[in-house]
Amino acid sequence: MARKVLVVDDDPIQRRLLDAQISRIGLQPIHCDGGRAALDALTGPRAQDVTVVLLDLVMPDKSGTEVMAEMQKRAIDVPVVVQTAKDSVETAVAAMRAGAFDFVTKPVSPDRLGEALTRAVRMFDARSRPAPVPASFRAHALPEPMASVVASAAKAAKSTIPVLVSGETGVGKEWIARAIQAWGPRAGKPFVTVNCGALPSDLVESILFGHAKGAFTDAGREHFGKFREADGGTLFLDEVGELSPSAQVKLLRAIQEGVVDPIGADRAVKVDVRLLSATNRSLGAAVREGRFREDLFYRLNAFEITVPPLRHRRAEIRPLAEGFLKRFLADEPQSPARRIGPDTLDLLEGFDWPGNIRQLENMVHRAVVLCENEVLRPEDFDALLLARQAADGAGAPTPWPKAPVGEAEAAPRERAAETGRGEDGGRRPDPLLHDETGDLRRLDEIEAAVIRLAVERYQGRMSEIARRLGIGRSTLYRKMRQYEIDVP
Repeated sequence: MARKVLVVDDDPIQRRLLDAQISRIGLQPIHCDGGRAALDALTGPRAQDVTVVLLDLVMPDKSGTEVMAEMQKRAIDVPVVVQTAKDSVETAVAAMRAGAFDFVTKPVSPDRLGEALTRAVRMFDARSRPAPVPASFRAHALPEPMASVVASAAKAAKSTIPVLVSGETGVGKEWIARAIQAWGPRAGKPFVTVNCGALPSDLVESILFGHAKGAFTDAGREHFGKFREADGGTLFLDEVGELSPSAQVKLLRAIQEGVVDPIGADRAVKVDVRLLSATNRSLGAAVREGRFREDLFYRLNAFEITVPPLRHRRAEIRPLAEGFLKRFLADEPQSPARRIGPDTLDLLEGFDWPGNIRQLENMVHRAVVLCENEVLRPEDFDALLLARQAADGAGAPTPWPKAPVGEAEAAPRERAAETGRGEDGGRRPDPLLHDETGDLRRLDEIEAAVIRLAVERYQGRMSEIARRLGIGRSTLYRKMRQYEIDVP
C-alpha cells in the first residue's frame, strides 16, 4: 500500500498540483484545507495512516507554525515538510526551529519535492523501528559487559540527557554515540563530530561556536561553528577533556542556556543540540587536578557509559576481524586474501590489543595489503608477533657494540647474539625494555621510548606513526607533549 502524505493547504489549485506530483513519486496524497482540519486528521481514527505532513505555513484559520506547536504538545511524531512562498533564510530557520523536518519554497519543483518527501518517509521508518545492531554487538553474542553497554545506549537514546562515553582509545566510543542518535528521535538529523584533542588552541572557540565576519584577521565571512552545524541533531565531542579553560566556560553556557556566543557577534545564537561526549581518561581525576571544571563535568556526566576494552570482549575479535577482511577486500580487490586461517584467528583472539578495535582494524588492513596467499596466516601479522614477543619480554635483540675479542671468546658471544641470550644462557637485556642494571623500565619510560623510535622510523609522519602505534592522532600529540618529544 502506498504511503500517505497529508497535504495541508487552503489553496485548492495548489492542492491539485501537489496531488499530481506526489502521485507520480509513488505516494498517496490526502488533503486538508486548513490547520484545524489537519490536526483533526492527525488525531482521528485514520491518523496512523499518515506518513508525512506537507504543510503550508500561511493559512487563515491556523498557521503552519501553530499546527507544528500543537503537534509537539500532543506528541504527534510525524515528519513535517513545510512549504511557503517566502524564499528567505529567516523563514526556513523559523520553520526548522518549530519542528519541521525539511523546507520547500513555492512553486516547488517535482525533483525537490520528491527528495524532501522521500527523506521524510525514511525518517518515519527510522522512528518506527529500532536501528539494527551490528552482528558483533548483538547481546547474545557479547560478553556481559558489552551487552550492558548496548542496553544502556538504547535507554539513553530515548531521552535528551547528556551522555559521557568513556573508555580506552579505539574501543568504539563513537559507534556508541552514533547508535544513541540512530535509536533516538533525532535519527536522520545532523550528527557532527569534533575531536577536541586535535583542535588548534587558537581556533577552538571559532570552530565550536563560530565567528562573525571580520571578527579577526582572515575572517572574511561568517562561520557557523560546530554547534550551529549540529542544530536540531547531535554533537559528539570526542576527547572532551582536552578543551581549554576558556572553551569549557563557553561550553557550559551552551549546555545550560542553549545558546552559543560566536566570536565578534552582537548577540548570542540559540541552538538545539543533543550533546554526547567521550573521553579516554578520567575526567574526575582532571577535576581533582584543576584541569577540568567541576560544574561542566557534572553537566556532561549526567549519564555515563563505560565501554570495556577489547581484551575483555574476546568473543568479538573473530567477527570483527572477519568483517574488516570483507570491507578491505572491497577496497583492495588485487589482494589474494579470502579468509583468515584458524591458527591466525587464535593468534588474534589471544592478543590483548592495547589499541583495541582500531588497532585490530589496522592490523587486518595491513595483512590484506601485504599477504600473498588466499588464507591470512600468522606471518601476515608479523607486527603483532613482534608486539607479542615484546610483551612477553622476548623482543628481538638489539645489537650491542662489540669490543675486540679473541676467536675463542667470540664464538659464545656470537651464539648469544643469534639467540638473544647472554653467555650464561640467561635472557639478554633489551635496551628498550630494560635499564642499565638489567631491571625493567617503568611503563611510561617504555612508552616514551617507543614513540621516539616511531617518530624517527617514520620521519615525523604523524598519521603513519599513529596508525602504526594503534592510537589516535590527538592521543599521539598529547603523549608527545607529555614526554616532551619534538617532531623532527
